[in-house]
Amino acid sequence: MSRFWKHSPYAEDQPYPHAILATHVLFRGFQSGSGIGPFVGIARYLLLRRRSLPGPLLPMILRSTGVGAAIGTGVSAVGLMARMWGREEIEWRDRSWRLLENKGQVEVDTWGYLGVIIGVSTLFATRQLRGVGWKTAVGSMGWGSTCGVVGYMIYRHGVKGGKWKDET
Repeated sequence: MSRFWKHSPYAEDQPYPHAILATHVLFRGFQSGSGIGPFVGIARYLLLRRRSLPGPLLPMILRSTGVGAAIGTGVSAVGLMARMWGREEIEWRDRSWRLLENKGQVEVDTWGYLGVIIGVSTLFATRQLRGVGWKTAVGSMGWGSTCGVVGYMIYRHGVKGGKWKDET
């Protein structure tokens, strides 16, 4: 989404600073929770396996990822309010401007959003939408986002060596 926001030449002229910063922080919380969720799902699966009650592994991981994404988004919303409470407008504008100015930040956002789209598309492609709850749907978006960020890291830091075209 960072590519779609208008980016002004100066921080004090940056439009929509609250929306830009909130979108960024909430999406990072979503991604953080999505990154933790699979580990919880696997641990839960292993613990329930001892009692012979686990069920299939993949749905359990997706549900845990969905819950983790929801919790991460909520925690980041509270953190954003706590951090920015009482701040002046110029501070909002400066932070949002710096986010849009950072090429790496914009690129990781793009890869993360593409991952969300792929995660949702995969859910639709399986044609097993009947009976899929919000946890599984959000989990597939979160898993896609996490895979998008991993893809970004492999591409930018592995293939490109962390360099941009204009760098030598």
